Amino acid sequence: MRTRTWAPYALIAPTLALMAVFLVYPIASVGWFSLRQHTVTQPWKNGFIGFENFRRMLFEDQLFWQSLAFSAKWVAVEVGLQLVLGLVLALIVNETFVGRAIARALVFSPWAVSGVLTTGIWILLYNPSTGIFQQLAQWGIGDPGTSVLGDPSTVFPATVVTELWRGVPFFAILLLADLQTIPNDLYEAAAVDGAGRWRRFVSVTLPHLRDAIVLSTLLRAVWEFNNVDLIYTLTGGGPANQTTTLPLYVARKAVDSHDFGYGSALTMAGFVILLFFSVLYLRLSKFGSRA
Repeated sequence: MRTRTWAPYALIAPTLALMAVFLVYPIASVGWFSLRQHTVTQPWKNGFIGFENFRRMLFEDQLFWQSLAFSAKWVAVEVGLQLVLGLVLALIVNETFVGRAIARALVFSPWAVSGVLTTGIWILLYNPSTGIFQQLAQWGIGDPGTSVLGDPSTVFPATVVTELWRGVPFFAILLLADLQTIPNDLYEAAAVDGAGRWRRFVSVTLPHLRDAIVLSTLLRAVWEFNNVDLIYTLTGGGPANQTTTLPLYVARKAVDSHDFGYGSALTMAGFVILLFFSVLYLRLSKFGSRA
């Protein structure tokens, strides 16, 4: 009896140990640094300061609130558009037509490109001297020398389009995989009952895709909130900090300014925000329930 009681715990012990090393310890370490003044350039000031970093963050740092607001806007726009466009592409490549394999390869190929390489491609496209807008200007559309990444009124849409090119295939891949598990009998039964294409989509396809949509939007929201590589290499957070996300602000403080204490406090704030909204989203969406 004793062996049967402890056997399950012994089997999961290696996994728990790995989680403690790679998950619990980093979180605890960042939490400890967030309560300290820890600046590499001024080591004589280092020491325990309690919640001073959090007080400074909440009541004195306007860039924190600006970066947090932009992160929320970025996640909402990106995840919403990626979901809609990804679903459309998944429905298209799920149909049977000549060249479907090539179409699927073209749809999924941007997902294999790294963020930095994606940025390089789109910087060339946005180049005011040789890019697409210069070509359009030669055709009489727009003004020559347009710099969409340097203009505060166009930098956000330009950055959104760049990330859409890389992010839409993520939803297309996941949703296509789930679409292929829907039994054809359901569509045939709905057709017999007189349901049209739209009614079959609403009553059969969407309910079956619910869990896939919930999980994919949650994962993509977390990834987009933590997006650093593409925005950093595309705009650097500019112009005038208009595209600075919270993780990018963390990188500036912790990596560029070597203020690990304040950077850790910003990181803990982001971690708590993501944890809270992830749990809330899963509860509200009733993930895993077929009710």
